[in-house]
Amino acid sequence: MSEQYLKERDIEFLLYEFLDTEALLQRPRYREHSREVFNATLLTAQAIAEKYFANHYAKGDACEPTFDGDTVTLIPETREAWKAFTDAGFLAAHYDFEEGGMQLPEIILRSAMAYINAANVSSAAYPFLTLGAANLVRSFASTELKERYLPPMMDGRYAGTMALTEPDQGSALADIRTTATPADDGSYRIHGQKMFISGGDQSMTENIVHMVLARIKGAPVGVKGISLFLVPKFIPAADGSEATRNDVQLAGLLHKMGYRNTTSTVLSFGENGGAVGYLVGEAHKGLSYMFQLMNEARIGVGTGAAVLGYRGYQHALQYAKERPQGRLPSNRDPQSRQVSIIQHADVRRMLLMQKSYVEGGLALCFYASSLFEDAHTAESESERQQAATLLDLLTPIVKSWPSKYCLKANDLAIQVLGGSGYIREYPLEQLYRDNRLNPIHEGTEGIQAVDLLGRKVPGNDMAGYKLLVEAIEKTLRECTGNSTLETLADALKNALSQLNGVTENLLGQMIANTDRGLANASLYLDTFGRVVVSWIWLRQAVIASRKLHAETAPSDEEQNFYRGKLQAAHFYIEWELPEIQPQIALLQSGNPVPFEMQEDWF
Repeated sequence: MSEQYLKERDIEFLLYEFLDTEALLQRPRYREHSREVFNATLLTAQAIAEKYFANHYAKGDACEPTFDGDTVTLIPETREAWKAFTDAGFLAAHYDFEEGGMQLPEIILRSAMAYINAANVSSAAYPFLTLGAANLVRSFASTELKERYLPPMMDGRYAGTMALTEPDQGSALADIRTTATPADDGSYRIHGQKMFISGGDQSMTENIVHMVLARIKGAPVGVKGISLFLVPKFIPAADGSEATRNDVQLAGLLHKMGYRNTTSTVLSFGENGGAVGYLVGEAHKGLSYMFQLMNEARIGVGTGAAVLGYRGYQHALQYAKERPQGRLPSNRDPQSRQVSIIQHADVRRMLLMQKSYVEGGLALCFYASSLFEDAHTAESESERQQAATLLDLLTPIVKSWPSKYCLKANDLAIQVLGGSGYIREYPLEQLYRDNRLNPIHEGTEGIQAVDLLGRKVPGNDMAGYKLLVEAIEKTLRECTGNSTLETLADALKNALSQLNGVTENLLGQMIANTDRGLANASLYLDTFGRVVVSWIWLRQAVIASRKLHAETAPSDEEQNFYRGKLQAAHFYIEWELPEIQPQIALLQSGNPVPFEMQEDWF
């Protein structure tokens, strides 16, 4: 079977119909670009993805990185993929021309990364992490650190990581134990251990720049005492001579069920006197800086989950069209020709469910990237602030919803293929294993839930929540008088009303008892996500309906495309959105069953 990773037509729809990406050309930063430049960038990414990343997707999974006590060895195709990506300039694509970048919009860069992730999410992790680490250096580091480390990170000589998690502390960053001691030369000596550090060691680049959270001795307890440090694997010499090995040691490689070609490491800092680290920004503000990278990574994880689900869906769809088996229930002639399995109603149900998840998830993630863009380059300060506020609210959904439901799409894709779905001769079992990591990457579903209900919704007098309600209500008004969409709009309007009610109820529950009020936060996260994705689908349905009823009728192929969008919107809003009813009943009552379960009763 030939394999399609992402449909070009769907990317085009998301960029230029669902989002008005072409309107960015009116902004001063992008006036030298054109739609043709954007499209050429994406074609380059697609070509690199198919030639250099897809070619070793299975091989990287079967031949994991190895460590001989001195050197980490990756399959050679990984280095070739890294070089193709960096030679194309993608590590600096979003930087200004004066910095050596291409000055491309965030949404174009993230669309390019979607192609790379769909082809090989494991090898794509190296540039993904480097992009985020370089952004941290660019945003918060001193001029000296920028001049020394940013150029080689931009051109691919240096890679980057984020080093947060410790063996004893996962998401509870307030309790990290890694320490930083000031040295006479203005640097620090870092002591501690970090775990699950993706890309923490490899043999592709000259150097690796670790962005490390640590506590300066004597700092305040809790999150207010955390600082951010740049800790290189090798310390570049000021005179350009050979770099010195820093006191950062690879304690071992971890072996995961997915993302196997991404090294997952345990790193020890300071076993031989102290790793040299450089303070980034101000002392004790490290966690606030790191949130830039964490939030960027959360959107990236959501997008990665969406494209893994999307790739699985494309494979299942092609298989279902080509695989003959059985006959329709109405046909009792055993001598008649078998039908392709897509003719069976239950297979079409599973495919439509996948379509609603993966296309809805990808649209959600692209929308988040457009909000990131608006937060930085929209014309007015008010527009920039509103985009940032809305993105802050939606980030837990953008990370968690695709991670949950696009994984479910992979599960359904395996089901469509039957026995062929879970054997290694087909890619679906690997896609599932790779995607299973995403509900954990960058904060579990429970962490996103507490963040949403405990902080993001009530924050700033519910400013983000109010902006979301306004945006949904605007889409509902666009459906007025459209008989094709009225039932969908009515369903979403009713769901939004219920979400408003349960949100108010839960905020009251938290005031009365914080622990009890947040106990069912994951259920709220799912309810919230269903409403948001229903809105995303209704927005797509509005566009599809307009195109189908335009004065100039679209081609048959285009009609099928838009009808598919409408049908998926109907499916999600009519089949998936109603699931909030029992969820809201449990939330409204503050159902205590899980909360009151006792440790000794298990």
